[in-house]
Amino acid sequence: MLSFFKNKKSTDNNQKKQSYESLKQEAEKSADYKQAFYKNPHTGAKFSLHFITTIIDGKILQEDLLPSLLSKDFHSFDDLKMLVPILDIQVSTDETQIEQKLYNGYTLLTMDASNRKFAFIATKNKIGRQVSQPEVEFSVVGPKEAFVESLSDNLNLIRKRLPIKELLVEEFNIGKLTHTRVVLIYLDGLVDEANVNTMRQRLRAIDFDQIIDSSFIEQIIADNGYSPFPQLLDSERPDRVASVLVEGKVAVMVDGSPHALIGPTTLVEFFNAYEDYFLNFYISSFLRLVRVFAVAFSILITPIYVAALTYHYELIPKDLMATLITSRQEIPLPPILEALFLELTIELLREAGARLPTKVGQTIGIVGGIVIGTASVEAGLTSNVLLILVALAALASFTTPVYRMGNTIRILRFPFIFFAQLWGLVGIVFCFCLLMGHLLQLTSLGRPFLEPLYPPRIKDLKDALIRFPFNKQASRPEFLRTNKPARFRPSEGKKKVDIDE
Repeated sequence: MLSFFKNKKSTDNNQKKQSYESLKQEAEKSADYKQAFYKNPHTGAKFSLHFITTIIDGKILQEDLLPSLLSKDFHSFDDLKMLVPILDIQVSTDETQIEQKLYNGYTLLTMDASNRKFAFIATKNKIGRQVSQPEVEFSVVGPKEAFVESLSDNLNLIRKRLPIKELLVEEFNIGKLTHTRVVLIYLDGLVDEANVNTMRQRLRAIDFDQIIDSSFIEQIIADNGYSPFPQLLDSERPDRVASVLVEGKVAVMVDGSPHALIGPTTLVEFFNAYEDYFLNFYISSFLRLVRVFAVAFSILITPIYVAALTYHYELIPKDLMATLITSRQEIPLPPILEALFLELTIELLREAGARLPTKVGQTIGIVGGIVIGTASVEAGLTSNVLLILVALAALASFTTPVYRMGNTIRILRFPFIFFAQLWGLVGIVFCFCLLMGHLLQLTSLGRPFLEPLYPPRIKDLKDALIRFPFNKQASRPEFLRTNKPARFRPSEGKKKVDIDE
């Protein structure tokens, strides 16, 4: 990467900026740097334009900038904002801004008579995909818009849903080399200032050379960077981000990333799909309980199989024992190796399906699973009972609506399997205690990660494992400590319109 900086001195952390002429010499080493010299035919004013051809919009340069400077009475920098039909025009004498502006799509304008004065004119070519449907958080009902890689477009999607002056956006430039635009979003007067200050402080404290995606931010500012659990909720849905902002949370967005980070968050939120709010509260509550059961089944069923066949034969019913004996009578492997073989096979199929092109990946997942599963049973490497259990566990893990939490669930099974092999059901309980101890210590922006389960908050249970009707959720979550706890008056939520009105 080209740089306009001089060599660093080992004893000085402050970098000394080069002069304008040295900056030009460094930029000329790159083939896409261009400079052009012009003279206004009416006033005789001489000026030059410097730009990077690969990141500017040539149409803006040819149709808006040059005609205005050559066909009108252009004398000095003071005339720019009146003559050029471009909103973002900055005049400065600070040479240290040249590198940042030039390589961010600005055209640099200089004049012979004003060597120490520069004008930066926004001519960036904005390339990106159009707003499309969510792919990770897809919903059958509800809005069908998802974030894209353009930060301006993403903020537009949020402001379209929250057209109020209280919605504030703070911008940061993070990354020594990338200078990535990162924004902090919250509702002023509603959000707890402690959450805003915590997030603001952590963003400013980031000391990293590149920020390419919001996942970089999540890993750097997480309360516990060594935990497999994500401590900030990521979402690609603008409607979900707007909803949590109204609850009193904060959001972080990164230019170039189609995902927003939401905090503080809790464990139960990772098992709640936003589509739940578009369905009847009976149905959404049932689906949430199904997801929780599916996650528990996915983590525990294989370890229980290993523990039961290794230590606890007496817990297996006689009828089922006959089936297990029949399925395992020709299996040369102990239950632990049999389980690990199938679990690792499932993980290989998942990873292969995710990395291959879409159509090929689907074929690998379906055909590969059938062929390998059938062949392993016929070859006597695994029992058909365990094959069914592992397949059901893999299917149950797919019910997790947040992808990052789904990855965490995938790896949690393996510690439970090893402890089940060591101490049977006691090992499973011991591993569960270790997991709960870890979760009890986790926080998100300093807030308890297990809330409202621990510390117990009865009011917040209205939108946790089950969802109460909207007219029963008159207050915002208590753990957010918002400045306006009440959403509406309960009497208004219960009010019904008379049929004669």
